Amino acid sequence: MNVTLLACTPHPEGVVYTAARLCYSSKGIQELLREEGASPKRLIEQLKASGHHSVLEHASFTFGIEGISRVTTHQLVRHRLASYSQRSQRYVSEEDLQYITPPSVAENREAMDLFQQVMERCKEAYGRLLRLNIPKEDARYLLPSAAETKIIVTMNARELLHFFSLRCCRRAQWEIRAVAKEMLRICRHVAPTIFHNAGPPCLRGPCPEGPLGCGKAEEVREEFAWIA
Repeated sequence: MNVTLLACTPHPEGVVYTAARLCYSSKGIQELLREEGASPKRLIEQLKASGHHSVLEHASFTFGIEGISRVTTHQLVRHRLASYSQRSQRYVSEEDLQYITPPSVAENREAMDLFQQVMERCKEAYGRLLRLNIPKEDARYLLPSAAETKIIVTMNARELLHFFSLRCCRRAQWEIRAVAKEMLRICRHVAPTIFHNAGPPCLRGPCPEGPLGCGKAEEVREEFAWIA
């Protein structure tokens, strides 16, 4: 799995800061931009604490994500306030099928043998369909959800905070959780104030899942200690 930040709003925290100040200032935009010495940290923290998150939508982040399964992209695209471009199985041949193996399978020799056998059968059958002149868009029907894929994702900062809250939680599926944690690590480096304490809700208070939670809030806080 590889996550790369392809692009983001230049000076994202400065843009959010200027947008927030504009709402309460009689000054023009260019005048606000020219002002120096003011730190956005305090105002952004106040905005986050008060729930005034609309200005966070002015900062956007675009990620290239490779080496993940279609299991994970099926979950990823459920986050509606985002833009996606994914490698198409309709147009791109999967004759050299690459796939993602869950750790639970890799750790079990018998399960691993079975898993690999099925993947190879899928690969072989897909190739045979193509040689029978079946279009790729139809041959793909037998491809497994484990098939490796690539996707470009753009989200604004407000949606990313929501995404991290859900997908960094230990109740999230392991693969999308790994993707979310890496995206968070990158965002935290680029915009530390916006993404301060971002992640699962138990970093900021009690677990909202109640009895359905993992019951390991302290472990989670230690896991995300770098984000504080």
